[in-house]
Amino acid sequence: MFFNVYTGDQIRAAEKPLLDSGHGPTLMRGAAYGLAQHIAHLLQQFGTGGRSVYGAQITALIGSGNNGGDGLFALAYLAQRGASTHAVLTRERAHPEGLDAFRAAGGRVVETIPPNTTVLIDAVLGTGFHGDFTRPQVPGLEIIEHDAAAARPLIVACDLPSGVNADTGAAGDQVIRADHTVTFGGLKQGLIAGRGGTLSGALHTVDIGLQPHLPKSTVRLNSVQNPADVAPPRFTDHKYSRGVLHLVVGSPAYPGAALLTAGAAVHTGVGMVTLQAPKSVRSHVIGTYPEVVGVPENGSSAAVTKAGGVVIGPGLGAEPDQLAAAEAVLEQALESGTSCVLDASGLGLIRAQLRRRGGLNKNVLITPHLGEARRLVSELRDQVLESMLDSDSAQADPVEAARRIAGRLDCTVLLKGATTVVASPQGDVVLHRAQAPGLATAGTGDVLSGILGALCATQERDWLTVTTQGVSMHTLAAQRIDPEGHGHFGASALIGALD
Repeated sequence: MFFNVYTGDQIRAAEKPLLDSGHGPTLMRGAAYGLAQHIAHLLQQFGTGGRSVYGAQITALIGSGNNGGDGLFALAYLAQRGASTHAVLTRERAHPEGLDAFRAAGGRVVETIPPNTTVLIDAVLGTGFHGDFTRPQVPGLEIIEHDAAAARPLIVACDLPSGVNADTGAAGDQVIRADHTVTFGGLKQGLIAGRGGTLSGALHTVDIGLQPHLPKSTVRLNSVQNPADVAPPRFTDHKYSRGVLHLVVGSPAYPGAALLTAGAAVHTGVGMVTLQAPKSVRSHVIGTYPEVVGVPENGSSAAVTKAGGVVIGPGLGAEPDQLAAAEAVLEQALESGTSCVLDASGLGLIRAQLRRRGGLNKNVLITPHLGEARRLVSELRDQVLESMLDSDSAQADPVEAARRIAGRLDCTVLLKGATTVVASPQGDVVLHRAQAPGLATAGTGDVLSGILGALCATQERDWLTVTTQGVSMHTLAAQRIDPEGHGHFGASALIGALD
């Protein structure tokens, strides 16, 4: 299942005709009511002993604009349901109608955050904010840094965490990390991409009537799909019709990468896996997976011809002879149009293709992490792209960076991170928010490459479909092993969890 994703500019443009026609108060009250309803639900879901809104201590940091107005009206609704509500005004002024409604409902304006606060609402800044955010100096706010969950209030961001760029996800160190974000009108890109994706917590969307005014979105969020969505083999299939995957992976220094990639491919389901690697690596892999067919380092041409997909790179290392053999496989795949996944050391082969062809082609998927993407962009000598990949820069924009790299190289880009960004050469983007901390370990990328390679070799499918299914399988395997998100497992455990 996919959800459309919008920039802050697109949301504001959709609001404009409604605001111009005098519907601003209706939009604000609809947003505030939705925020209050979600907070009530969260209290019932996570509160001690099934705590209801009645008697709950709810405090909000209130800014001077419409975001603060949303927070004030939400507090008024919650006060009417029996909550004890407090507002800390971070500016000398606040939304007048919202403040009146809040006070009329029995809310109190305070200067410090009460120590028994159950829910803290961040309603300081909204989607129009750009720049550097400074956290308000409010006594009692230090409680949000408390390690003990019981002592820390549930933090709910109103529309988005204050200081997050709604378009790009760029955010400074002062942004308050939310447990939940209740956003209005549509999912904002900045809540999913970049640092914003790590600061927004669980996302909840409130429909305030913007859908008829929103543009067609080229960015979608992938909701994790069940591997059952992958078509099963037919009873008439044989090993060649089920797909052949050729791997150019592993080296004497990194034999484990070959084992992980091959194991993931076998467990994903493909008719045959062939492995082109040094003899010691082939022996290592075949000792564990005897169904894998070994191919000598320089005898790969026939194997590539039979393959429906190729994976090049994991564990390949820097040995010149191996890199030369890998480059020959890449050239053959580019000439024949065979689907090809380039990962890890295989990404270094792009430099030569830039000189020869000016890029790659649409049959290729590259899967860099942020550091590898930065090295690749340095080859492109694009300073704007470099700033987009700088996590500490106000210009950080991983979605647009992936889109530009895909267009520049004429291939699909899977930029790995807390939020994985997949961009096609045509500019379509799919975002995947894994929320699986155990995937941030060595070797998990090799497993993903094996999954992607098996999927592209098995059926004729576009890369956006393959990557959507592949990252979903990868994430679900991690969640099966580690449902609580403690991250206590290694990459090899993922392979058995793919079944």
